Amino acid sequence: MTRGGAGKAADEPERRCIVTGEVQPKGGLIRFVVSPAGEVVPDILGRLPGRGIWVSADRAAIEKAAKKGLFARAARQAVTAPEGLAADVEAQLARRVVDLVSLARKAGEAVVGYEKVKDWLGKDRAAVLIQASDGSERGKSKLHPPAGPDSLIGCLSRQEMGLAFAREHAIHGALAAGGLATRVVEEAAKLARLRGLNGGGAAGKDTKDA
Repeated sequence: MTRGGAGKAADEPERRCIVTGEVQPKGGLIRFVVSPAGEVVPDILGRLPGRGIWVSADRAAIEKAAKKGLFARAARQAVTAPEGLAADVEAQLARRVVDLVSLARKAGEAVVGYEKVKDWLGKDRAAVLIQASDGSERGKSKLHPPAGPDSLIGCLSRQEMGLAFAREHAIHGALAAGGLATRVVEEAAKLARLRGLNGGGAAGKDTKDA
């Protein structure tokens, strides 16, 4: 698996960020399009019609593109970048990650809860460990991600993980290897960058593990 923006498969398309000018794999960028009304719209799923405008998955880059008129320059027309565009991108990405984890859960490719996750890790069934960013560090330190790159996701909150696993909140989750896990890792990497989390992890406190 390859984190968005952290690596490049041989056949992965590349695009240029309109802010940094850097050419990089599409996995590390956010696609935007201009609506018929002339408004900049994030295209998280990559399905909206129109010419794509690409910005690094970075809050500062998105904010700069909006404030400095870089979207208009790239589109070669007058456009409106809505207030709070970076926050909207973050919210949509978080929803995307939650939805993908939920799909994995429904397909039997994800489990939640300390004991189940520990069991999967012990039996080498887990390819990715997911831990809530605001879970207790002491509780999270008892579980170790599988060997290899891109095996830990830590950018979701307890509530967001709860949404993914159909419960009030969750601290520990795990994904089996497969296409869904790869997609979760890629989208979570972008979300982590937008949230300013180094490697997708974040320190936090909690009083009870799920």
